[in-house]
Amino acid sequence: MKTLKLLSVVGIFFLISCSSVRVNADYDKKANFSAYKSYAYFKSGIDKAEISDLDKKRILYAIDDAMATKGFAKSETPDLLISIFTKEREVVDVYQNYGFGWGWGWGPGWGMGYSRAITTPEGTLFIDIIDAKTKELIWQGQGTGYLSSNTDKKEERIKEFVSKILEQYPPQQLKK
Repeated sequence: MKTLKLLSVVGIFFLISCSSVRVNADYDKKANFSAYKSYAYFKSGIDKAEISDLDKKRILYAIDDAMATKGFAKSETPDLLISIFTKEREVVDVYQNYGFGWGWGWGPGWGMGYSRAITTPEGTLFIDIIDAKTKELIWQGQGTGYLSSNTDKKEERIKEFVSKILEQYPPQQLKK
C-alpha cells in the first residue's frame, strides 16, 4: 500500500514537471511592428523585478537568444526597450482517497481514507516591449507555469518560458 501511495505521488510530480508554459500576449494594434529592428533593456524596469540577480541574468540571456533568432540586434540607440516583471504564487492540489476499492486481498473492502496536499510554486513572467521613442507599451507577453528550484532545470525552464512568450512577438497583424 505504501508503494502505491509513493508511486501516485511520484506520478503527480512527474506530471507537474512536464507541464508546459501557458502564454498570452496583448499589443497595440496601431503600432507598426515591421519598423522595429533593434532593442535594449529598460534598466529601471529590470532592476525592479523581484527575483534573484542570477535569474534576471538567465531571463535576459534567454531574451537575447530569442530576439537574435528573430533578427533583432542589441543597440545603444534602440527602437525598442524591453522590461520584465514576475509574480509567484503557491498552487495547492489536494488529492483524496476515500478508502473503498479493490485491494490486494480477496475482493472489495473498506479502509481509512486519506488526503494529501501538495504545494507547488507557479510563476508568471511578463515581458514588456516599449517603443523607445514614445516610451509607450506596444506589446506585453506573459507566460505562466510551474517553477523548479533545481539549478540545472531552472535555466532550461526559464528558456522555455521566454521562448514560448516571444513566439507571440511580433504579433501577426491582420491585413485590412
